[in-house]
Amino acid sequence: MNKQSRYWSVVPAAGVGSRMAAAVPKQYLTLHGKTVFEHTLSRLCGHPQMSGVVVAISVGDEHWPQLDLSDFDNIHVAEGGAERCHSVLNGLQLLSGFAAANDWVLVHDAARPCIHHNDITMMIDALKDHPVGGLLGLPVADTMKRTSGENDVLETINRDNLWRALTPQMFRLGELTQALQTALDDGFLVTDDASAIEHAGLRPRMIVGRGDNIKITRPEDLSLAEMYLAQQEKN
Repeated sequence: MNKQSRYWSVVPAAGVGSRMAAAVPKQYLTLHGKTVFEHTLSRLCGHPQMSGVVVAISVGDEHWPQLDLSDFDNIHVAEGGAERCHSVLNGLQLLSGFAAANDWVLVHDAARPCIHHNDITMMIDALKDHPVGGLLGLPVADTMKRTSGENDVLETINRDNLWRALTPQMFRLGELTQALQTALDDGFLVTDDASAIEHAGLRPRMIVGRGDNIKITRPEDLSLAEMYLAQQEKN
C-alpha cells in the first residue's frame, strides 16, 4: 500500500434543503455566529491530516461568494449536480486533476457542522489500511417499524446489526469515482457513497461515530446543533 496516500474531503453542497422551509439553503443558515457551511468547512479544513477540500456548488449560487473563507487556503470549487451523487462525482473528477487515485477521500455532508476532529482522526486511523474503506455510523437504538404507503404499521424490524449511516464516508479516490459512475450508469439509486461501493460488490467497514454529528434537516435541528457546538467548545 502506498504510504504516501493523502486525505481529501469532498462536500456536496448544491441542495436547497426544502424541508427547512427557509429563505436560503440550509447550509447558509446562521448557527452559533457563522453559517452552517462555515462551521463544516472549518472542521474539515482545520484537520491536520486534510490536504484539501473540494466543495460542489450550484451554478449561480449567490450565497457562496459571501462566505468568509479567508482562513482557508485549501478549498477547491466544483460544479454541483442535479442530485447529491452527481455533485460528489463532479467533486471527485475535479479532485482527480491533482490527487492520486490511491488517495483517500472523505465525503461529508455540508449540513453536518458538528463533526468532531476526534471522529475524523479515529476514522482515518481505523481505515487507512483497510482494503475498501468505510463510514461513520451509529447502531440503531429505537424500535424500527415498516409501514404501508398509508403509514399503517406492517411489521416490526429486528434492529440487531442495523446502523444509521453518517458522514464522513471514506474511500479511495479512484475506486469511489468508478463505483459512483457505474452505479449511475446502471440506474442504481445511490443514497450515499457507501451504497455505490456496495453496488460494486465491496463491503465497507462501519465505524462507531459520535452522536452529536447530526445533520441539519429540520428547523429544530438548528437549536440542537447550537447546543452541541457550544458543548464542544468547552471540552
